[in-house]
Amino acid sequence: MTYKVKEVILILKSGAAAPYVMPLIKKLEKKGISAQILSSEDAPAKKEALYITDCGRTAAALQKRGLPVLGFLYEDAERFPEIEYVVECLENVDVDYLDRVYRRYRDIPWDILETERCMIRETTVADVDSFFQIYCHPDITKYTERLSATKEQEAAYIREYIDKVYRYFEFGVWTILWKETGEVIGRAGFSVREGYNLPELGYVIGVPWQGKGIAYEICGAILQYGREEYEFDRVQTLVLPENLPSLMLCRKLGFTAKERVNENLQEYILLEKAL
Repeated sequence: MTYKVKEVILILKSGAAAPYVMPLIKKLEKKGISAQILSSEDAPAKKEALYITDCGRTAAALQKRGLPVLGFLYEDAERFPEIEYVVECLENVDVDYLDRVYRRYRDIPWDILETERCMIRETTVADVDSFFQIYCHPDITKYTERLSATKEQEAAYIREYIDKVYRYFEFGVWTILWKETGEVIGRAGFSVREGYNLPELGYVIGVPWQGKGIAYEICGAILQYGREEYEFDRVQTLVLPENLPSLMLCRKLGFTAKERVNENLQEYILLEKAL
């Protein structure tokens, strides 16, 4: 994994917090990320740095300066009412989490997972052109909801999706990249459908890349990720009865048909899988 955060600056209110941060500093050093401890909130503004503090006032000041900040709440430390990311056990925090906090502040998409042939990351507005190329094929829209009417509308939808879905759930539908070339070949991930209790698996693979086992490779990896990262114990998916390739894939992945349901005047087969 390539880390976007290159330095961690810890601004501590007192020396009492120091023992909590030493395990983290050792982890950072192993990953080649520098770390320093300061006592003043007048820290230098560094573009590739994440700031960690146990002081609410300092955290607010850093955030006001547009700097990515993580609150460290321990014992009688100050609260952080205005800070989005706060941890209690800093010694248990891993470097991957710090990098994700930094990326969220800097609007850099999270890298989700990697398979033998593909990379999966969060969707960005820059993916819109590729999505329109994929969705223009009638074999795609036959079984999948269409994109927005215009690229501008789809870009606006993605901006809101990043803000409302990725930030709230920390999962969603992601972008699939062909590892060899870096091109966008589809989308896959989890969604939360209104009226249902289980997270829902969904995927779209562009027509030029179909028939290569990519959907099985990607969906299998995502299901494992859902179990390990989010502790999902069951997932569902809805498939149109005439979508035979997806039904075959679901059976191969271990899904079992439960019932038929109606959504938006369409009949679907509801399938579930225990993870």
